[in-house]
Amino acid sequence: MLALRLTRGTHPLVLARRLLVAAASAGVGFLLLCTLGHALGHPEQAPASTLRLLWCVLPLAATVQFAVAVARTDPSTRPRPGLSAIGLGPARLALLAAASTAVTCALGSAVALLLYLHLRGDLTGLPFDGAAAGLLAGDQPVPLAAVLTLLAVVPVTAAAAAALALRPRPAPPVSSEASGEDETMPSGLPWGVALIAVGLAVETYAGRGGGGDGLPLPGRFDGSPAAVLAGWVLTAIGLATAGPALVHGCGRLLQTARPGAVRLLAGRVLMTESRRVGRPLGVVCAVLSGLLAAASLYGSDTGSDAFGPLTGLGATLILACTCATLLTAALESRQGRAAVTEALLDAGAPPTALRTAALLRAGVLLAVFLPLTWAVGELAALPLKG
Repeated sequence: MLALRLTRGTHPLVLARRLLVAAASAGVGFLLLCTLGHALGHPEQAPASTLRLLWCVLPLAATVQFAVAVARTDPSTRPRPGLSAIGLGPARLALLAAASTAVTCALGSAVALLLYLHLRGDLTGLPFDGAAAGLLAGDQPVPLAAVLTLLAVVPVTAAAAAALALRPRPAPPVSSEASGEDETMPSGLPWGVALIAVGLAVETYAGRGGGGDGLPLPGRFDGSPAAVLAGWVLTAIGLATAGPALVHGCGRLLQTARPGAVRLLAGRVLMTESRRVGRPLGVVCAVLSGLLAAASLYGSDTGSDAFGPLTGLGATLILACTCATLLTAALESRQGRAAVTEALLDAGAPPTALRTAALLRAGVLLAVFLPLTWAVGELAALPLKG
C-alpha cells in the first residue's frame, strides 16, 4: 500500500520511466504468452517450443536490467534523514523499491494478458480478420495456471533483482592512502577480452561446421545453428564485462599529454563513473553488434522474410531497454555529481566548460565504442557468410 501511495505522488518524469518499464514488461509477457500459444497449437513440437521459450530470456534480461536501473534512480528509494525514525531504513527502502518494481511490472503483465486474449478473440470478436488466432492457438482453451506462471516471471524476477541491487552494503574500509576507487583499473578487461575471443571462436567453429540444430526465434529467423547463437551470447557477456575498464581507459586517455582543465575534468568524471556507466554501455555495444551481424547476414539475401513480427518485437524490446538503461545510468551519474557541479559553478567555473567537458566525454566514448561495435559485428557475421 505504501508503494502505491508513493507511486501516485512521484514526479511525472519518474512516472514516465515506470510506464516505460510497464510497457517493456507487457512486451515480454506477450512474447511468453505467444510461446505458450505455439506450444498449445503444436503439441508435437515440444523441443521447438522450449527453445522459443529460451529465446525470451534475452528480452527478459534486458527488461529486468532496465527495471533495476529505474529503481536505482527513483527518489522515493533514497535514504533521507528522518525515515529511519519511522522504520524506513536502507533495508526497508530496498524492499519498498522491490515492491514498486513488482507493481509496475504486474501492470505490464496485465496489459499483455488483455492483448493476448483480445487477439485470440476471447474478449470480443477476432481482430485483424483472425490473422493472429492461428499463431496464438485461438481454438485451444487457455490453461490458467500456465498463463499466470508465465506472467509472474517478469514481476518476480525484476523485484528480486531490484531488492538485490539496492540492498544495504557495508561501507568500504577507508585507506590511509589518498587514492580512491576511481584510481584503480577495473579488473574486467582481461575476462571481457577472453570471453569475446571465446565467443567469436565458437561462432567460427559453428559456422564452418554448418548445419546443426536450429535455435528458432518466435516467428521465423530459425536458420542459425545453436552454437553460433551461444557464441554471440558469450561475446555479449564479454563486452558487458569489459565495458567499465574501457570507459576507465577513455578517462585516462583524456588526461594524457598535459591536459587542460576541461580534459582533466572530463577524464576524472569518466574514471569515477566507469563502473556505473561502463556495463550498460557494453551491453548496448553488444546488442548493436548483434543487430549489425544479423543485418549483414540476412538483409541482403532474404530481406525481411527471415524476420517475423514476434522476432521484431523481441529485438525492439532488447534494443529499447538496453538504450533506456544506458540513459538512466547516465542520469544517475549526473545526479550523483550534482553537488560537485554546483561547487564548481560556485567557485566560478564557466558553464561552457562543463558543457564542453560533457561533449568531450561523449565524443571519446563514441570514438572508442563505435569502431568496437562495428568490428565485433563484422567478425560475428563473417563465419556464417562463408
